Amino acid sequence: MTKTLSWTKTISSVLLVLLGGGIALGGNYLINSPKSLTNGDKTNVAATTTTSGVIAISQNYVSDVVNQVGNTVVRIDAVRKMATNVPSTFNDPSLKQFFGSQAPNIPSEQTQKGMGSGFVVSSDGLILTNAHVVEGSDRVTVTLKNGQTYQGRVMGTDSLTDVAVIKIEANSLPAVIFADSDQLQPGESAIAIGNPLGLDNTVTTGIVSATGRTSAQVGVADNRVSFIQTDAAINPGNSGGPLLNAQGEVIGINTAIMQNAQGLGFAIPGNAAKDIAEELIATGKADHPFLGIQMAQIIPESKQELKTLKNLQIDLEGIVIVGVVPNSPADRAGIKSGDVIQAIDKQKITTVTQVQQAVEKINIGEKLNLGLIRNDRQLDLVVKVGLLPQPKNFNR
Repeated sequence: MTKTLSWTKTISSVLLVLLGGGIALGGNYLINSPKSLTNGDKTNVAATTTTSGVIAISQNYVSDVVNQVGNTVVRIDAVRKMATNVPSTFNDPSLKQFFGSQAPNIPSEQTQKGMGSGFVVSSDGLILTNAHVVEGSDRVTVTLKNGQTYQGRVMGTDSLTDVAVIKIEANSLPAVIFADSDQLQPGESAIAIGNPLGLDNTVTTGIVSATGRTSAQVGVADNRVSFIQTDAAINPGNSGGPLLNAQGEVIGINTAIMQNAQGLGFAIPGNAAKDIAEELIATGKADHPFLGIQMAQIIPESKQELKTLKNLQIDLEGIVIVGVVPNSPADRAGIKSGDVIQAIDKQKITTVTQVQQAVEKINIGEKLNLGLIRNDRQLDLVVKVGLLPQPKNFNR
């Protein structure tokens, strides 16, 4: 879960990784399949249109949504075996000789159990959830609302968007329908279904409080999606469950809350989750664009911190580069620490989010034209966007 934000959170991760560049890979795998993520009859049970054209919401629309979608929501139990760091002293034979049967017996590994939520996206047993629910697991168990349990196979996880796909051997399952999350507006109804704190099939309601929340704002530094903010109650165990609109369509995957706050929950937009899921199903991984820079937005309050922490004296406005990964696309293009980004492809840049959005729109291997200021001199550099190296032996 996220922590309270400080200014240092405005400095992005040293690996500038953004959603979008590799999405096309395998993108038609599900969309053109009869068992697609969007498969199903789109029946509107929550709203009707009156003769005057006004949309009337059923007084019991939440119950209608739960009846429509509740059977698609599952409980996910994951088991991980973690190595125990046993001090070498305990392996000393003289210790056992001295203490005899009372010598401590510390196992070489321990078992960790985790729980989360998920939802069925195709009738043949494809399930979406959060990567942090199942990543690194040795065993995954999926429990349907009717109590049936299945062993789940993790088809792929993507920690940078926190999306994962699980497959169970089942048929004729009820599946969700996705809404177009790009069309979401603040104030729309939001319904969360999941298993918070082990309380299976819990329903909470609220509204879409905001859209387009950046990872810096949310405090999830290693995620590269724009989050949906909702005041529908989300608690540990809700992770991976669906956020739904008043028509029972999925608008997002519940993923995070702000600690020590009320009514601040966040979800991965459904469109982004679908795109990543397509890749995970087709290839077992998701590809992300990679520049290899650490950056911060220049604001009056940050100039002194930049000078103190990074020894950078910045008197300009824009986005300052505070670090460059060796042998990265940015490094090969000649970008240096202290450079200030003021334009990308001749479009003025004033925020970190604008840089992220520009990279999201570019494909891996394509080029970005950066307008920089270096030592009071204007400089134009072309960066060929690279592919983010896949993490090795990652444990969340």
